[in-house]
Order: sequence, then structure tokens, then C-alpha cells
Amino acid sequence: MFDNLSTKLDRAFKTLKGQGSITEINVAQTIKEVRRALVDADVNYKVAKTVTDKIKDEAMGRDVLIAVSPGQLMVKIVHEELTELMGGEKQDINIKGDPAIILIAGLQGSGKTTFTGKLANYLKKQNRQVLVAACDVYRPAAIEQLKVLAGQVGVDVYTNMEEKNPVKIAQEAIAFAKQNHKKVVIIDTAGRLAVDEAMMNEIAEIKRAINPTETLFVVDSMTGQDAVNTAKTFNERINFDGVVLTKLDGDSRGGAALSIRAVVEKPIKFISTGEKMEALDLFYPDRMAQRILGMGDVISLVERAQQTFDEDEARRINQKIRKNQFNFDDFLSQLEQIKKMGDIKDLVSMIPGVGKAMKDVEIDENAFKPIEAIIKSMTKEERANPDMISGSRRNRIAKGSGTTIQQVNNLMKQFNDMRKMMRSMNKMSGKPGMMSKLKAMTGGR
Repeated sequence: MFDNLSTKLDRAFKTLKGQGSITEINVAQTIKEVRRALVDADVNYKVAKTVTDKIKDEAMGRDVLIAVSPGQLMVKIVHEELTELMGGEKQDINIKGDPAIILIAGLQGSGKTTFTGKLANYLKKQNRQVLVAACDVYRPAAIEQLKVLAGQVGVDVYTNMEEKNPVKIAQEAIAFAKQNHKKVVIIDTAGRLAVDEAMMNEIAEIKRAINPTETLFVVDSMTGQDAVNTAKTFNERINFDGVVLTKLDGDSRGGAALSIRAVVEKPIKFISTGEKMEALDLFYPDRMAQRILGMGDVISLVERAQQTFDEDEARRINQKIRKNQFNFDDFLSQLEQIKKMGDIKDLVSMIPGVGKAMKDVEIDENAFKPIEAIIKSMTKEERANPDMISGSRRNRIAKGSGTTIQQVNNLMKQFNDMRKMMRSMNKMSGKPGMMSKLKAMTGGR
């Protein structure tokens, strides 16, 4: 996400590195490169010009402190202006009402149904009773997809295969929610083209009929500036409350995220990466600006870990580590928790300095599969007591998992090394080497 933009901005700041002071000449060159980087990222040209003019005015109006280089000051100014460009502060979703009604709208293929499942999962984790309603009467596969997603996250779904009027289905779903004490209803609608007048009239009619507490426009960030133009058209018709950017893990140039707020004047409320139901984050403009500038986003990483990892489970694992009882069942449980956190490359990009260093490194999302296969090919006793796994058992495990004896031996060695390190960390917290061990266990990728 934003790899190209981050690289070009970093190149722009190098113009000021080694400079003793900020001058009109060196700032002009930097601003030119920043503007070019924004336009190349598919940011609206007028927006790019406005923001770079502000950056220039700010840069020329500030004195450089002895402890701060001109390059560092420019990064700070750009961070401030990017944050302001994307909305300044995060905007919460409105879930007031009994029930709260959330209407999902967007183009065909923008990821609305997947986002509906993710949002249901997000709200359920806040202990809210959620109902999702399938109002796409044109694509049967969308209804089946929503049923599957609802099943994955454990929420109810309302469908009426006999009814072909999405307005009536939405109204029925809301009535069902009231009868069954559901506190939030998420209405998934059919994808539509902005030029399709009949479909645009339909979504407007649905909104008038159900009077939602929140209307969210879902947009595929990979469509770049077209996403901004489409958002503008939709906003004129249904006056939505916020934007959801999907597919930010794709080959996105980032222009939609940077300019949609300025053009449409509606906040970005969520960003979505990947297909996993947990891969949904609230949109924080300041944190996104940090990630664009290669500064990482540790706060979001910690928050995602807190949402994923169970505190009781963490205490149980810690006690087993202290007693030197950590086994393969525990290790497999931890792998499952890590996978739930989302796309691995996205997680890496949140670590300051690491994202930039790893931008050209191919991270295999399937790196954990051989490890899982080996562990699941062990007997219950072997997983609980790793020390009992002899040479003949390793041979059987390799055959059962479809791996080689060398892979099994490597995993056993790395697992034993990790257990030793865990014991050492209990005695002396902060001992280095954890990251290198984890990297080794995933094949160094």
C-alpha cells in the first residue's frame, strides 16, 4: 500500500538532506518532487497543487531548529498537511438508534458484500447484536456469499428469495431486527454503475424508505481517480455519511485515499485489506500519513493485536512458558492468532523502518502452511510432549504432512531454540533475537 508514493516522497526529501537551512531554492525543488509524487499516485491535480502550496508556505515560514535538519522539518510539515488533507481526525460510525441502520452502497465489484461481513464482525466484537440483510436481488451469488460470510463471523442474515423488491426486503429486515432484539442492521445492496439511472434511483429509494442512521459508500481504492469521481456522483444522489476504501493491499497508487476527502468533503471511516474478516481498520488520517511517509503505525498494530489475542489465552500461554510447558498445540494456537490479524505484508508495513526495508521483499502468505501441516500430522501426545518425537516419528510425520524429513528436523530445532529463548526472556526481558527466530521459522521470507 502506497509503496510507490512513499518511495517518491522519500526521494523528494533527499533534496534537503545535508542542507544547512531551508531556502526558497531548495524548497522549490522539494515541492516540485512532492507534487509530482502526488500526481503520479493519482491524486487530483488541484488537490495536489493546493496541498503542496500549503507545504511551501509552511516551510518558508518556519525556522529550522539546531537539533532538527531541514529534511526532518519538511517531513513533519508534509505529515501535518497530509493528515489535514485526509480529514484531520478519525470519524466514528453512527450506530445510534434501536436498531441502528447502516446502508451499504457502491459500484459493482467494489467489495461491498465482503465489507458487510467485516463490519458485522467488527460490531459483533463490540458485543452488539447484528443482523445483515441481503438486498441484492440481481445476483444470487451475492446472497450466498453473504450467508457464508455471516456464518463465518456468527451473525444472522435476513433473506427473502421470493421478494424481488429490495426496498421491501430492507423494510422486512428492519422489522425482523426489532422483533428479535437486534441492535444493528446492515443493509447490503446491489452494485450499480453511476451511469445507470434506474439503479441510482433504486438506491436513493431504499435510503428514503428506511432512513438509515449511517450510509457508507464502498469504493475500490485500486480504481484511483475514478473512485473519486464516482464518489462525487453517488454523494450527489444519496448524500452518504462516509467512505470505505477497500483493496488497499492491492497495487494501489493511493490517490483515492488522499483526495477523496477533499473532493467529496465526506470522511473516510474504514479501510479494508484482504479477504479475512478481521482485516478492517478504522481510518486515522494521522496514522495513514505516517505510513505513507514510511514512519510505520505501531498504534494500529497494537490495537489489531489486542482485538485478535484473547487475554485469558495470553495468560495461559505465559504460565506455560514460565513452567517450560510450551508445546506444539500452544504454538499452533499462536499461529492461528497471528493469521487472524490480517495480511502479513500489511502488518510488516506498520513496523517503523521495516515496511520500507521490506517493500521489495516477496512475503509468502502461505509460509505457515508447511508448519501447520507438520504439526497437524503429529499425534495428540506428540504435540503435547515434543521431546518424545524420535527419528522414526519424524519420518512418519514428514510423510503424513507431505514435507521432507529435513523440514521436520528444521522445525523441531527452531521450536526447541524458541523454547530456550522464551525461558531466557522470562529471566531477562528484552533479550534480542525474537524477530530473527520468527523469520527463520517462516523460511526467512
